[in-house]
Amino acid sequence: MYENMMKIEFQSKSQNESFARVAVAAFASQLDPTIEELTDIKTAVSEAVTNSIIHGYENKDGIVKIEVHIKDNELTILVEDNGIGIENVELAMQPLYTSRPDLERSGMGFTVMETFMDSLEVESEKNKGTRLTMKKIFKSLS
Repeated sequence: MYENMMKIEFQSKSQNESFARVAVAAFASQLDPTIEELTDIKTAVSEAVTNSIIHGYENKDGIVKIEVHIKDNELTILVEDNGIGIENVELAMQPLYTSRPDLERSGMGFTVMETFMDSLEVESEKNKGTRLTMKKIFKSLS
């Protein structure tokens, strides 16, 4: 059994979104993913971090935390903020729903994450923050 993990924290600034996705992809590379799998991971992380910055903190200062675990051939990515939270997670996960139509958001963030990862769980509490858990399973390393 192979296990490894890493944690990073950064300010909720849009400039840090690209850092987050590259850092997670670099860590995931030890699972020997295909280019397509790495792109899927980067895209899902990008959406999760962007959601924290734009919706969680509403572009105000805050901290976004990412924790990544590898266990055998499974990658688990946790993205967490202490922002405003999501009042209705089920509604927020509907394709095309956006809480910020003023920003011309597409409302496809959760749909994109669900599409590119094997699973997505969203936990949120109003005025306490949101935690996303995404999993991707890779072909066996043997």
